[in-house]
Order: sequence, then structure tokens, then C-alpha cells
Amino acid sequence: MQVAERTVLGSAETRRLRRQGLIPGVLYGRSTPVAIMVGERELRAALTTAAGAHAVLEVTIGEGRGHSVILKDYQRDKIRGRIIHVDLQEVRLDQPIQTTVTLTLSGDPVGVREGGVLAQLVNDVNVEALPLEVPQHLEIDVSNLGIGDSLQLGDIPLPAGVTLLDPPDAVVASVSHQSREAEPEAAAETGGAEAGEDAGADAES
Repeated sequence: MQVAERTVLGSAETRRLRRQGLIPGVLYGRSTPVAIMVGERELRAALTTAAGAHAVLEVTIGEGRGHSVILKDYQRDKIRGRIIHVDLQEVRLDQPIQTTVTLTLSGDPVGVREGGVLAQLVNDVNVEALPLEVPQHLEIDVSNLGIGDSLQLGDIPLPAGVTLLDPPDAVVASVSHQSREAEPEAAAETGGAEAGEDAGADAES
């Protein structure tokens, strides 16, 4: 992916770049950070591959050498949803990195079919892996969860070369009984008693 160095900074300049379909950003390298700009279409295409936001990108600044980078952070327009700023981090492909990946649940829990409620308590997990081995997401099967059962982070099947950094005993998902509302008949009986008491009070008065 070709990017260009930004020589003029400031909010007015960033607005001008965005109107031209360019996204301002910063490339954090092994030494000094470099202010850059990249085409919105080019960035979107690079981040919509099978690796998603964890793709390793080959970035060239002008006529300089290539840099292997990953998406470090980004900002979106709150209304339009478009990326308006991007931070890239240079990495070495032979050295592991620490990053966050999304955790997804799959399967139809036994406990839910019996009337229970499935709760997902963890949505993201911290892992360590080589840049090219970072998974787009991690998936855990909850099909066997009955009412009262739970799964922990240590139950997640990890791809080869991926290390979990979070506590393995943290609960990821659980199935519990549905909370019961007050019985309608009991509520009616209570209301009737109160009405009778009020009527008796009126008669006495």
C-alpha cells in the first residue's frame, strides 16, 4: 500500500485531505513517528481481506523502503462511520506482538433450548502471536452448555502459535435460568385484599 508523508499539519489541513478522499494518520516505526496520508479506498481494500483488521500490510512511503505494519488504532466519523484517522505500527514478522482479538460464540446451547438464557461475558481477548499468525477472531462452541453451566477462557481452542494473555479462569459465557416475574394470580389476590381493606375503611368512615 502506497502512502505519502504529510508535511503540513493542523486541523484545517486534515479537513482538506478528507475532502479529497485521503485519510491522515501516523506511522509508528522503530524510531521517530511519521505523519502520513493514505487513500480511503486503498485502506478499505487492505483491511477487508480474510485477515480483517489484523492484516499485515506492506506500506511504502514515497520512494522509500517498504514497511511491514499492522493497524494500531483508528477513529471513525460518528455520523457517517468512515475512518477519519489511522495509526499504523511497524512490526517485524519474526517477532511476536500482543494484540486484542474478538471472541465469538457458536452453537445452540442445550440450556437455551430448555428455557435458559445465554450470556456472553467476554467479547475481546488479549493474545500474543507472530504478526502473520494473529487470528481475525477466536470462536468457542457453547452447544453443550446446560442451565447452570459456564465456559472459561481456558476452554477456547487456540490456533498454533497463539498464546492467551488473559486469566484462563475468567468466565466467557454462561447459561442461567430466566428470571421469573410475579405470578399474576398472586398479584390479583394482593390487589383484592387491598381493595377490600379500602372498602372497609370507607364503610367505617
